[in-house]
Amino acid sequence: MSFRKRNIGISTGPNQTTATAPATPAAQVNVTLPGVRPSPDDGRATTSTGSRSLDNLLASHAGLPLGKILLIEENGTTDFAGALLRYYAAEGVVQDHKVHVVGLGEQWGRTLPGLIGAADSLDEKTDRRKDEKMKIAWRYERLGDFGTGVAGSRASTSASGAKQEAFCHAFDLTKRLTHPSLATVSYIPLAPRLGSPLTSIIQNLQLGIANSPPNTVHRVVIPSLLNPAVYPPDASQPQYLLQFIHSLRALMSQNAHNITAMITIPLSLYPRSSGLVRWVEILCDGVVELCPFPHSSDAMATSGAATAHEEPPQGMLKTHKLPVLHERGGGSDQQIGEDWAFTLSRRKFEIKPFSLPPAEGDNEAQQAASDNKMPKKADLEF
Repeated sequence: MSFRKRNIGISTGPNQTTATAPATPAAQVNVTLPGVRPSPDDGRATTSTGSRSLDNLLASHAGLPLGKILLIEENGTTDFAGALLRYYAAEGVVQDHKVHVVGLGEQWGRTLPGLIGAADSLDEKTDRRKDEKMKIAWRYERLGDFGTGVAGSRASTSASGAKQEAFCHAFDLTKRLTHPSLATVSYIPLAPRLGSPLTSIIQNLQLGIANSPPNTVHRVVIPSLLNPAVYPPDASQPQYLLQFIHSLRALMSQNAHNITAMITIPLSLYPRSSGLVRWVEILCDGVVELCPFPHSSDAMATSGAATAHEEPPQGMLKTHKLPVLHERGGGSDQQIGEDWAFTLSRRKFEIKPFSLPPAEGDNEAQQAASDNKMPKKADLEF
């Protein structure tokens, strides 16, 4: 019987090397895109909308998946949707994304909100200032809830211990953004031409994507779609508008790894009851409607706050559609139909569940509640 040492590898031929040779690295290396991280739901690449609260609403992806279109509808004459677009564009500028603004000029880009810092670090400072904090089990202490991000314990550091770049930032609407990438924002005008006035938008987007490096993330910003102050009257023709949305979806499919789009539309001019708007909703991946409270309902807005220290909501938010791919099993649409309220402050757009507390000063209701009390134990007969 022959014996051999254990630390010597078994050779299969005369020219075979030992097993101590280092392994060769993989041939393909994944390029990490700035401002993009995998979805905690299904690992799909997502980017931030500039509002952490809106990110967490999008089908549990904690962001807007790449290759998707988000449509924001708004009732009335307010401009809450325009503020969300500015957050979205400012986040793209800070993340060195290529931002394409459709229909508006450089004046709109000068109104982007100023950068405050990373949203995660600001939330941590806010939590430290709270005197009262609920103490729960240690294994659940670092779990986040709605509006506070996903996997808070993993947001600051990676598995190797290196500090990751911020995924979402906080902005101040009272300040103006100053960033080197602000000069690279592309403004696409509406060129008058025969036929569809929206065809030039797709051509300019295709040209901008072709002239950019392959690892560039693009953001398409379309404020106030079909607004008569910006768009010509022919743009609202169904054969022109639906062709434009179809072409935009085709552009998203061709570049699904590095592009997103956000569109706003005024429902006061084009209501949801019209077939044109319903078709646009079908062609978009996510549809969110903002219903601001009128000035006469200040009492309702004040009562919508959960505590006295919270800011009262400024309107209701309805989720009609979320970017969910059912064939791939990703995302959750359980938040559709829920009662949400939104609050737009200087630093963030916050979405919270809406609930009405008991009315104060209603003597009749209190008297009825006292009359319907449960009987005492002594009065019960067994």
